[in-house]
Amino acid sequence: MKFRLLMVILFFSVSQSRAQNWDTRLLAKINPNSGVNKGWEFVSNKAIPLSVATPFAMLAVGIIDNNAQLKQNAIHTGVALLANGLFTSAIKNSIQRQRPFLARADMITLQGHTTGYSFPSGHTSTTFSVATSISLSYPKWYVIAPAYTFAAATAYSRMYRGAHYPSDVLGGVIVGTGTSYLTWKLQKLFYKKNKSDRVYPDN
Repeated sequence: MKFRLLMVILFFSVSQSRAQNWDTRLLAKINPNSGVNKGWEFVSNKAIPLSVATPFAMLAVGIIDNNAQLKQNAIHTGVALLANGLFTSAIKNSIQRQRPFLARADMITLQGHTTGYSFPSGHTSTTFSVATSISLSYPKWYVIAPAYTFAAATAYSRMYRGAHYPSDVLGGVIVGTGTSYLTWKLQKLFYKKNKSDRVYPDN
């Protein structure tokens, strides 16, 4: 029994080591050793401000145009962003994965400045949360394509700048998309229930 347990532990240790090596090698191919790409720097730096501003902009336009649907979509996007932020922060603090430029300073170079833990990528989860929210609200190709293109560009920029491993980015995609879809479904159920519970006076 003890031998089997030892073999299982050894198997998982080797698997984790191989996965970590694959993660680092792939990142090393993406992350340049020198030089700063202004395009990826712009995308990386603007991802969070633009994402946070999106629901506020939607709400403002909804109020100005007296558009109830747009205001509802703005609330969904804002709630999804909040949920994503809480989940991302909770996972980061639970796993506490070290940033690649700290763990593998011999291979990875950081461009810019970043703090906190590595998994999952907060920039990635945030942009994918917004992209999923507005895509669910407006399922049109001219909304979906640019939304996810910007989210994907943000994910790549975080690896290019040495801030995250590929697995961090993948985790961010899953968390951002998942929390957004879940909050969208929950809010749909809430509005549906709220509408069915209304009591209309007799004519």
